[in-house]
Amino acid sequence: MKRLAAIVLFCALLIPGSPAFCRDYAAPPDNSLYAGLLEKHIRQGLVDYQGLARDKAILDQYLEALSRIEPESLTPNHELAYWINAYNAWTIKLILTAYPDISSIKDLGSFLRSPWKISFVKVGERTLTLDNIEHDIIRPKFADPRIHFAINCAAVSCPPLWPVPFEGQRIDEQLDAATLAFINDPEQTYMQGDRLFVTRIFRWFAKDFNGNPQDFVLRYAKGDFAESLASNQKNIRVIYQSYDWSLNDWNRFFGH
Repeated sequence: MKRLAAIVLFCALLIPGSPAFCRDYAAPPDNSLYAGLLEKHIRQGLVDYQGLARDKAILDQYLEALSRIEPESLTPNHELAYWINAYNAWTIKLILTAYPDISSIKDLGSFLRSPWKISFVKVGERTLTLDNIEHDIIRPKFADPRIHFAINCAAVSCPPLWPVPFEGQRIDEQLDAATLAFINDPEQTYMQGDRLFVTRIFRWFAKDFNGNPQDFVLRYAKGDFAESLASNQKNIRVIYQSYDWSLNDWNRFFGH
């Protein structure tokens, strides 16, 4: 990703008619509406869907603006930020189609079709599914395992919805921050003796992590957790935790 950013900067400094890999890029989307929604409705890592339901018109306005953008016309970093924000914002939209009569995103699926296979995401002339965004675009095109800590599946065990939009000009910093936050959350990743407890995301997407969650966790672990992990490296057994698919609804835990 850093290499792509360097190429874009290099191209920006060149005169017209320079190498073929240089091209003009479209302006990135204005995420201010989404930023306002996140600032107002993300609480303690959970989502105030009740409040978002009241602000549904603002969310729809943001999604409409996103749908008018051709993401492939953006710089690589801005395109990645676009797809992550689109995935997260459209997931909120999906939850609101049934809220408050929903306890899990899985309630929106059926025996024949999971909620991630519902075609409802508008991008230009295309109608995509959430699976299309994650598995057909983000993962193969950008090949960055940190995206698993940035996209949010509206579940308690999912990495929390990041409280600000992802932006192309600082996407690398934001992905690092989201990954660091999740890896160093003692409820999500921790040691017990020689056992390392991790999210099932590492099992489901083993290929993205080179089949080695231990090395990935060690890269981002901090403090005592990092020391414990490093000192037990040769004896560690990885344990994949069960996944809580309950809706990450702030009102479920703290609402009145």
